[in-house]
Amino acid sequence: MTDHMPLAAQFAWWGTSWLRGRAGTDELLDALTQRVSVHSVRSHGPEVPQLDETSLVPLLALWRSLGATSVSLALPVEGHPLGLGGPRDFNAAATEVGEAVVVTEVGLGAVPYEVGSGVTWTLHEARRRQVPDLGEADRMLRSTLLATLDALESLEVASWSPEAADRAMNLRHLPAVSPAPGVPDQARSLAARAEQALAVVEAALEDHGGAVSALEVARRAEALRDLGRAARAGLVAACSPEVWPPDR
Repeated sequence: MTDHMPLAAQFAWWGTSWLRGRAGTDELLDALTQRVSVHSVRSHGPEVPQLDETSLVPLLALWRSLGATSVSLALPVEGHPLGLGGPRDFNAAATEVGEAVVVTEVGLGAVPYEVGSGVTWTLHEARRRQVPDLGEADRMLRSTLLATLDALESLEVASWSPEAADRAMNLRHLPAVSPAPGVPDQARSLAARAEQALAVVEAALEDHGGAVSALEVARRAEALRDLGRAARAGLVAACSPEVWPPDR
């Protein structure tokens, strides 16, 4: 899996693979420590199991003992709590960081806090949420991408963000995404397209050079916001096994 994938997306894919017996413990740890070498777990609130300063394997073992078979992704931003269903404390923590995992079957979630070369996953109570299915998220991403590229072309994106223009012209070449065992091809390809769209957004937002008015800046931001939402929805669907095809 590429380093560009959010940590929570990595955890969702590999945690699901481990829970379903598709990946071994060593494979899981190798995949999750490539980018961040030390993972720890702490609990938030008396309503969740107390696992202070433990590691990922005891956390996953707890989820498995409670009946979990999958780990899913949330990518919320302020005003768009994508992949969250509450309660308030969990939503606030996940939105502050911008990502989380949710284990709907057991009513728990975890938010990653990166510090230096380590990350602490803070365990919270989590409630059921609504997630777009793979087909819906894929269609929305494709249509939004086309509309955004049309809008950016009319705003002469090449004159103010050559990198974004280059990325937009290279849509046939998807970024490399290496899924965990058992991830469906449809989810893998959707994750790659979502990562591609997020790269366009990131490049375009790095510089507002060439903007001649506040109105033009606002039009650019609106087009990029819509693409960012569709891309995040696509990545959440791709990393949320409850909307995958039935596991065979």
